Amino acid sequence: MSNDSGSLGGRVTAVMAGFIATAALSIGTDTALRNLGFFPPSGEPMAASLYVVATVYRMAFTVFGGYVTAALTPGRALIPVIVLGAIGELVALGGAAATWNAGPEFGPHWYPLALVFTGVPCVLLGLVLRRGLPFTQA
Repeated sequence: MSNDSGSLGGRVTAVMAGFIATAALSIGTDTALRNLGFFPPSGEPMAASLYVVATVYRMAFTVFGGYVTAALTPGRALIPVIVLGAIGELVALGGAAATWNAGPEFGPHWYPLALVFTGVPCVLLGLVLRRGLPFTQA
């Protein structure tokens, strides 16, 4: 491996940190908004406008996850950031498949699709915010 490629362990740690940051912020915000009464209790249907709110903050947290991964990756960060986005998209796709026709408490069909299709673009934005262009710079 070249000097600027970084260690595999460092890259894995960076991806894990980005994923944990994104998931913790998303779950924490969901919980806080439920506790504040902004969102209904878990398992109850929610207005479509509230899914827009959830989509916006999840996208922001995904950008932050990409930023964290880029900041912690030794050397070039493009591949680890794309891996983070791919993992996020697989998780979102699994969630979409599991909840697709499970009932109104799981929201409109556009919501899980939005999460699937915004993962990689959001983490790449985090990379650009942290490292600038071109993606490959250290």
